[in-house]
Amino acid sequence: MKRRDVLCCLGSLALAMGSTGARGQPSSKMFRVGTLSPGTPMTASVYGPALVRGLAQHGYVLGRNLIIETRAAEGQLERIPALIQDFIANKVDVIVVQGYPPALAAKQIGTIPTVVLGGTGDPVATGLIASLARPGGNITGISDVSVQLSPKRLELLKDLTPTLKQVAMLWNANDLGMTLRVRESEQAAKALNLSVQALGVREPNDFAAAFAAMSRQMPDGILMVSDSLTLLNRRRVFEFSAAHRLPAIYEFESLVRDGGLMSYGPDQSGSAERGAALVDRILRGASPAELPFENPTRFTFAINLKTANGLGITVPPSLLVQADVLIE
Repeated sequence: MKRRDVLCCLGSLALAMGSTGARGQPSSKMFRVGTLSPGTPMTASVYGPALVRGLAQHGYVLGRNLIIETRAAEGQLERIPALIQDFIANKVDVIVVQGYPPALAAKQIGTIPTVVLGGTGDPVATGLIASLARPGGNITGISDVSVQLSPKRLELLKDLTPTLKQVAMLWNANDLGMTLRVRESEQAAKALNLSVQALGVREPNDFAAAFAAMSRQMPDGILMVSDSLTLLNRRRVFEFSAAHRLPAIYEFESLVRDGGLMSYGPDQSGSAERGAALVDRILRGASPAELPFENPTRFTFAINLKTANGLGITVPPSLLVQADVLIE
C-alpha cells in the first residue's frame, strides 16, 4: 500500500452511509481531512473505516464534500514532521493522528487542527495539552485512559495465571507516552505483588536482546505496550510467547484477532467514531483548544481460544464469562 492515498476507493460505501441518518448536513464545500499514523496507514487499521463511518454520520461523503488523505511513517518517525508539512501544503483542514509521536509533531508545528485517537499515554503528563477540559493549542482527541487500564490488564493476566509473579513489559523506550504508560503499569504491578521486567526497545534489532533477557530470566507473562515499533514487530512477540508457552496480554482486540492471546482496551471503532464527531465540530468552526479531550466509553476484553490451546492454557470459566469477544 502506498504511503499516500486518497480514499476515493471507499466512496461508494460512504455514499451509502451518508444517504441515511446524516445529521446537520455541512456546507457544499469540499473538506480535506488528513490521517497520519507512525506505523502502517490508518486505512489498514480498524480506525480508518470507523472514521469514514463516523464522518458519514455527520454528513461528510467521500467524493461529494470530503477528501481523506492518508500518510504513514511506516516506523520511520523522523519522517513525521515532513508528512505534516505536506498536509499543510495540500491545505488539509484537520488531521487525525494516532499515537504520541505524530501528536507531538503536530503540537510543535502548531498550525493545523489535530484530533488524536489514543496511543499517547497521559496527554497532560506528556505535555501535549494543558488539561483534559481545556486542551489549549491545536490538539484535542480521545484519551486511552492508560492509568485506569494498566491495573485491569495485569489483573486479567493474573486471573489467567494465578501463579504469576513476574511480568515482562515490552515498550518503545523512545516514545515518552509509552514510557509513562509503563511507569503506570509498574505501580499497578506493585499493588498486585508482581515484579516487572522492564524491556525497552528503540529499534527492531533490540527485540532480539529483549527476548534474550527474557530467556535468561523467564517471566511468567508478558504485557506488550502498543506503539508503531511494537506493532510492526508484534509477530515476533507472538512467536516468542508461543515458543516458551508464555501468556501475554495486549492492549487492543485487533492484536488478538491477529494471533495474540488476550487483550483489554478501548474499542478502537468507537474511539474513531467519536473522533469523527470532534473533526465535525472543528470543520464547523470550533477551536481544538476549547474541545475537551474525551475518554473512551466502550472497552473490549478479547480472548483467542485457538492461541490459548496452542499455549497449553485452559482459560478459566470466570474469564470466559467476562470476555466480550471469543475467537475460536
